Amino acid sequence: MKQQTIQYLAFDVHQATVVGVARDERGSIVLRATIPTEARAILQLVKSAGPRVHVAFEEGTQAQWLHDLVVPHAEKVIVCNTRGRDESGNKNDRLDAEGLSERLRLGSLKPVFHGVTSVLTLKELVRSYNNLVEDATRVMQRIKALYRARAIPTKGTAVYRALERKQWLAKLEGGSRVRAAVLFSHLDVLLRLRPPAKAAMLAEARRQPGWKVLRSIPYLGPIRVAEILAIVRTPFRFRTKRNLWPYVGLAVVTRSSADQEFVDGRLRKRRASAADPWSEPQSQPDAQVGVQGRCERGNGQPRPSPGLLPSLSRSRCEGGAGEGHARPQDRLRRSTSVEERRTLGSEEADDASDITARMS
Repeated sequence: MKQQTIQYLAFDVHQATVVGVARDERGSIVLRATIPTEARAILQLVKSAGPRVHVAFEEGTQAQWLHDLVVPHAEKVIVCNTRGRDESGNKNDRLDAEGLSERLRLGSLKPVFHGVTSVLTLKELVRSYNNLVEDATRVMQRIKALYRARAIPTKGTAVYRALERKQWLAKLEGGSRVRAAVLFSHLDVLLRLRPPAKAAMLAEARRQPGWKVLRSIPYLGPIRVAEILAIVRTPFRFRTKRNLWPYVGLAVVTRSSADQEFVDGRLRKRRASAADPWSEPQSQPDAQVGVQGRCERGNGQPRPSPGLLPSLSRSRCEGGAGEGHARPQDRLRRSTSVEERRTLGSEEADDASDITARMS
């Protein structure tokens, strides 16, 4: 039985219309169509392309709806991210669809994950809660800016309290007072809507299988866990954990340049110069090492790392703040005074023991 050829169908989606272009395996355009943005028309176009069809369209407002609509009827569906493409040439709906179908055939599209549908409800609830928080923050900033523009101090959160509303409005006059009253009313509505939105979000997040695992991690509260569940959806969408950590912001990201150099004709890793403040610590002088050695023998503590905060290490070892910058003669005087105090203390202890023996 002859194997059916694959048709590469690309959509350029807009609110009113969808422009579709299909190519065969050789790259020839076999179909061009403009249809309304309706489920029935889109499915009819996908089915007319053949039994084996790969569909691609750009990420956007209607991407999730279109993905869930087409997946049961296509062999492969790619929601792609076209950021960074060349914008130097002409652009229209037909050219966009043709270029997208060609990149789909070549396999050069960067897909955006749209696989898991079990967290769509949580994702919408998280968006609702985030929008309420952002809108409330924006209104609060506008209220303070209104008072700050008239040199009226508004420290803390007292300006937002309903009990002190009349006092704050009395400080304004004319149109500014009317505007402030509108902003206060807007803020009251947003603050009243936030608790039920938060409760609905957390209730939906608790139904997810990853809730208990993420809540067991220190410093991850319920709101942050709900945000992670809605954004990540599933960790199995990533190939390894090294791809997951940067996505959720838990990885240490390093950036460097000019890491190698040629020395005597050989390529080696570049070493930090002595003038570089972030260069590796240099070895300490013999005198400093000797002081640290005496400190180590005296208190049994591990020896501080050479070159790592030497002034702090010396001050801790010598038992006083600021002694790391002391001169040698000052250290000698302090040592002499310490010995004198020790001698005086031992003599006083002997006298006290003699008095105790006589009284007994």
